[in-house]
Amino acid sequence: MTAKAYSVVFLFSSFIFAAQDASTPMPVEPVLVENEPLHHVVLKNESVVVIHLTLPPGERTLYHTHTHDRVAIPLSSTSITQQVWNEKEGPPSRSEPGSFSALTLAGSSYTHRVHNVGANPYDVLDVEFLVRPQSPSPVTAATVAAENPSARIYNWNLAPGATSAMHTHVRPYLIVAVTGFTLKMTAPDGQSITHEIKRGDFHWVDTKVTHTLANVGSTGGQIVEIELK
Repeated sequence: MTAKAYSVVFLFSSFIFAAQDASTPMPVEPVLVENEPLHHVVLKNESVVVIHLTLPPGERTLYHTHTHDRVAIPLSSTSITQQVWNEKEGPPSRSEPGSFSALTLAGSSYTHRVHNVGANPYDVLDVEFLVRPQSPSPVTAATVAAENPSARIYNWNLAPGATSAMHTHVRPYLIVAVTGFTLKMTAPDGQSITHEIKRGDFHWVDTKVTHTLANVGSTGGQIVEIELK
C-alpha cells in the first residue's frame, strides 16, 4: 500500500442553525429525516448517509422518519427524550460522548422526535445504511463492539502512546473521531500518516485497508470504525 493510497483526509462540517421553537406548529405528517430542518446531510453516497444534528437546549426536532438501519454517535453531554409518533414522550436519558448505538429498523419505518431536556446542545452524528445486505460478510476486522443487520462497530480507546492491533477492513467503512487527538495510521509496509483530528471528524473509505491506529498525542483519544457487512 502506498502512502498516497493510504492517506486520509478527514471531513467535518460544523453547523450553527437557528433553533426551532417548541411552539412551532407540527406538520400534519412527519418529514423524512433528511428533510428535518435541524438534521443536515454531510455525506451521501450509494451506501450511507451521514447526518449531523445539533439540537439546542430546550428545543425539539420535528417528527421525522427513518427508513434504514443506522448508527448514532453522540458528540456532546446532555439529556434527551424521544417521542414516537402517536405515543407519549419517553423518559429522559443521558447522551454522552464515547457512547454509540447500533439501531435496527423494525418494519419499514420509524418515526419520532427528539427533545433536548439537558443544559447543553445535543450534538450527534447519525449514520444511515441505505442497503441491508442479504448475505453479510462473515469477516470481521476486530472485536465487534456493537452491530445491526447492516454494519459492525469497532471501538478504539487509545491512551497517549497506545497503538491498536494491526487489522484489515475488507468492506467499506466510516472512521469517526469521537474525541480530538493526534492520530497516526501505519500500514504493514511501515508507511504511515499522522493527522490532528477534531471531535466529529470522519472519512469514508471504500477500498481494502490494513493498518494500525496510534495515539501519538498527549491526551486520550477515541476512534469508532463503522464497517458495512
